Amino acid sequence: MSGTQSQATASSLQICRIMRPDDANIVGNVHGGTILKMIEEAGCIIGTRHCNTQSGDRCAAQLARVERTDFLYPMFIGEVAHVSAEITYASKHSVEVQVHVMSENILTGATKMTNRAALWYVPFSLKNVDNVTEVPPIKYASPGQEEEGKKRYEAQKMERLETKERNGELLMPVSAPEPYTVGFSQSSLIHLVGPSDCTLHGFVHGGVTMKLMDEVAGIVAARHCKTNIVTASVDAINFHRKIMKGCVVTVSGRATFASNKSMEIEVFVDADPLIEAEKGKYRAVTAFFTYISLDKQGKPLPIPPMKLEGDGEQRRFEDGKMRYLQNKAKRLADKERQQ
Repeated sequence: MSGTQSQATASSLQICRIMRPDDANIVGNVHGGTILKMIEEAGCIIGTRHCNTQSGDRCAAQLARVERTDFLYPMFIGEVAHVSAEITYASKHSVEVQVHVMSENILTGATKMTNRAALWYVPFSLKNVDNVTEVPPIKYASPGQEEEGKKRYEAQKMERLETKERNGELLMPVSAPEPYTVGFSQSSLIHLVGPSDCTLHGFVHGGVTMKLMDEVAGIVAARHCKTNIVTASVDAINFHRKIMKGCVVTVSGRATFASNKSMEIEVFVDADPLIEAEKGKYRAVTAFFTYISLDKQGKPLPIPPMKLEGDGEQRRFEDGKMRYLQNKAKRLADKERQQ
């Protein structure tokens, strides 16, 4: 196969699978984490394929960042998820993958777009996991397409630097917390990283981490609302450091903001390398998840107001409110542009 043919083969990808009961919550809504994991699997495959279309060290693409991802419509048990991935920009050491998710009702044939996502990958050599290899260039349909991709690359690079290893604080347990307080709903999950969680390098798949994060955020939202809850969106997820096989990861979540219609949960992932304990525990990933509350018919319910305690919770609430208003304004602007 020629280099041109192999790059063309590597530039797009489609995968699909049927949604089963273990992919969903008790009322049949597919977990946001399940969808995020499928998105990342598609991104990892296409990113790794592309980065190996040139001669030199074989490499594997490692997830570095996921841009804000909205869950446009819910997906249900029995539907088929169609995941399409395409490489849209390549810098010297990273690649951008755009992913679209469609759901198909195989009984009626009805389809709908449920998710759009943009992911950034960095290729690491299989011979030396600390060595970042160069990314093969891609062909753009126009100079403008390359320029827009470069702008996205510079913007995400700047934001990654600004948010690197933020929020170093730990979530402390609260004794006898009152309902609707941050302490009442905050939750943690502990997971031992095994071989099935990892890439060829022995690092955790980004999709595995995101699924764990969504599970914890969902528990926080369910504890606060005491109803069926679903993932509405995920703000940009930055993977600050890789997590190795054999680490114990602690995934912690706490409520930071609630409007009448949605609530924001901040999630931290801390890794503890048991075998190399001298390296110490470190913060690997941070993100904000947004959830909505639904009744038994799947219609939105009001979110119970949060009871704030202390200056720290008040400050995080105001920061969350600012993010909420900014995202709301962006959605309205996007809607106006489409009309």
